Amino acid sequence: MRIRATVAAVTGALALSALAVPAAQAAGGSVQDSDYRADAAKIARAGSDRAPGQPYDLDVTFSNFKVAKAIKVGTTNQVSTTVTYTLTHGADVDIKADDFVTGPYLYRGSFDAPSAVPLMGNNPAKCTATSATAATCTGKVDIYPAQDDLLNSDAGTWKGAALAIAYNGQDPDGFDFDITKVGYADQGSLGTTLVQRNSQLTVNASPEPVKKGATLTVTGKLSRANWETHKYAGYTNQSVKLQFRKKDSSTYTDVKTITTDSTGNLKTTVKASVDGYYRYSFAGTTTTPAVNAAGDFVDVQ
Repeated sequence: MRIRATVAAVTGALALSALAVPAAQAAGGSVQDSDYRADAAKIARAGSDRAPGQPYDLDVTFSNFKVAKAIKVGTTNQVSTTVTYTLTHGADVDIKADDFVTGPYLYRGSFDAPSAVPLMGNNPAKCTATSATAATCTGKVDIYPAQDDLLNSDAGTWKGAALAIAYNGQDPDGFDFDITKVGYADQGSLGTTLVQRNSQLTVNASPEPVKKGATLTVTGKLSRANWETHKYAGYTNQSVKLQFRKKDSSTYTDVKTITTDSTGNLKTTVKASVDGYYRYSFAGTTTTPAVNAAGDFVDVQ
């Protein structure tokens, strides 16, 4: 599914084809990930084979791009995040046309030569006109880790972008498709978000029950999604806090900070004093979200 080389070479053509499905949109059908990825290569070839071979500049700009601060992505399940933005257009642009489409996407690295495959939605955004030349739009970015949308190195900061396409009656699947009659607008650096490898954290305090003053051993493991193996693996050399809250309290307090070993495992000891819950707490990094283990209750006798 990954076409990193194609994206780096023809960013605009790829983004253009991401929503190259006006027929499906007009019919109310859904656009699957595999469909627009296939169209991406088709229109990229069209752009390189034709002279001048490019769509004309569509009088559309984007602003007020809003996306979640962070997107947690696991190993298999599809993840969708909602994006809103403002689309401003010239008086000659008919955003209500059946073959006008717009949508948000995310890219990593530079806009002209991204370092990862852009993340886009399955379907075009829906827009509501707020004036004769402006509209508010809502769309989604859909991520499929099980289909290799991401490499582990892709975790971190991504930038927001949006595009708009006016097909003007042109059919990308038609024999006589003329890309020069298609209007296209594409704009980056609209916002940022973190695309993160989802994290998991466990804890187990033993023995249970335990005598007051005796030693408790608290073990656990910090792991995170590996987007290349589609499994969770230990997150090594990370600082994690051991926390405790008394049985009748709702507040955890820090006991000590320890570091995960070469497989993400945690192990430390404490003296048992009163009944309560022990948990590990990870503050998170730019590539991996914060996570708390569910508290493990210890009965002190």
